[in-house]
Amino acid sequence: MSAPDRARKMAERIKEIVARRLDKGLRDDRLGFVTITDVRVTGDLQHATIFFTVYGTDEERQNSWDALKSATGMLRSEVGRNITARLTPSLEFILDALPETSAHIEDLLAQANQRDIQVAKEAEGKDFAGDADPYVKPHEDDDEA
Repeated sequence: MSAPDRARKMAERIKEIVARRLDKGLRDDRLGFVTITDVRVTGDLQHATIFFTVYGTDEERQNSWDALKSATGMLRSEVGRNITARLTPSLEFILDALPETSAHIEDLLAQANQRDIQVAKEAEGKDFAGDADPYVKPHEDDDEA
């Protein structure tokens, strides 16, 4: 098994373990509605970066991030008990900007749609500047027979 395959499988396993543990709940009131979106493990399997999103306000995101940072040791122990690796990777939690990025992309698509509608209205009833079919076609010579 190659190193990238092993790292990918390890990342999926860590994602499952951490998500299951968060589903059971942590004894921290600061933790909000957290979703693990992705886990990336380095090629040497020494470090795992866990991306997460939190449903709620910026304050709830910050509180959940603080709760996850304080529970990192316990979560790492949980990962170590449930994986079959010689060493347990260190864990790092990063707030995923996926919702903000998708909202920005949706705004850009809405703006593009409005511009398309505006251009279509302006083009209504207008003619082409040149021929309607600008492509050159071969001439058929009648002299050849």
